[in-house]
Amino acid sequence: MSAISHHIPDHLIRAHAAGQLPHHFAVVVAAHLSMCDACRAQAEAEEMVGGALLDRLAPAALQDGARDRLLAALDSAPPPPPAPRRSGIFPAPVMQALDGQPPRWRMLGGGIRQQVLSADEDGSLRLLYIPPGRAVPEHGHNGLELTLVLQGAFSDSEGRFGVGDVELAEDDLDHQPVACPGAPCICLAATDAPLRFTAFLPRLLQPLFRI
Repeated sequence: MSAISHHIPDHLIRAHAAGQLPHHFAVVVAAHLSMCDACRAQAEAEEMVGGALLDRLAPAALQDGARDRLLAALDSAPPPPPAPRRSGIFPAPVMQALDGQPPRWRMLGGGIRQQVLSADEDGSLRLLYIPPGRAVPEHGHNGLELTLVLQGAFSDSEGRFGVGDVELAEDDLDHQPVACPGAPCICLAATDAPLRFTAFLPRLLQPLFRI
């Protein structure tokens, strides 16, 4: 893997360490941390700080019988299924979102494919497959989008993004990512609001493709 040049911002690593990120962003951050030694070390440091702060809090009294109820629940609970491991280009957090299965791609047009991994009122998480030289339709953002490259690379007005790189796009960025020559570009993308497409046809198909 080439050196990672575009990292998760500090405030998102801090929020992830505190368990405060929505699920779709948390998966992207966790996947990047599994690929980036520098960000993983920072996340571990944030977790240590959080643990130290918790140690300073005064203990809270438990209700009568709370310990017995907890132990009984643990005894009766089935063992958790084994956590998915990395498979090919997909880090363990992505394999977990895929339920341990290969992607089930859906065509979007022009050879571009996607699989929606989750979508609700808080946002969406998807995999994108972009053939070399193909461009995603030009668009802006109504919120935050995090895009992690898992294979290949893409470029846009913000630069070139290769394997392990993350692009953070907010509502002030309009761009048109283009997959670089070589292997198809496969990305993991999370958004908290629908994209804002420039052209009419992508806007028309937007509800169908849940973009």
